[in-house]
Amino acid sequence: MAKPREIEVRQKKELETKGEKTVPARYFIPSTDIFETGDALTVVMEVPGVEKKDVDVRLEDNVLRVEGRIDFSKYDGLDPVYSEYNVGHYARVFTLSDKIDRDGISAEMADGVLTLTLRKAKEAIPRRISIS
Repeated sequence: MAKPREIEVRQKKELETKGEKTVPARYFIPSTDIFETGDALTVVMEVPGVEKKDVDVRLEDNVLRVEGRIDFSKYDGLDPVYSEYNVGHYARVFTLSDKIDRDGISAEMADGVLTLTLRKAKEAIPRRISIS
């Protein structure tokens, strides 16, 4: 059983890239949890302030790229009294192994949380071998 942990505020990590972005805004790494079951990996990503229409999930050459863009107009004229993090876009990149079924990837978005389900390829799913 896991030990209970104190609730703590985590600071947003700014994305550091080797290239230049063409969008004049800061990008942050979304907090992410990854869970494994017998037939899939589930990736749960926090992207507060991002709407479903502003999330882009792409797969190219074994690289899964996730970007979430903030609508900065919602923050115009606001003068925060208290703020724990800066407002900015989100970006995360994962390199997939051959054990993931490329056609079995799905995504859902609800309440600022993006959930990706990456189905395992049939060869990677554990199976029981009967003894004769």
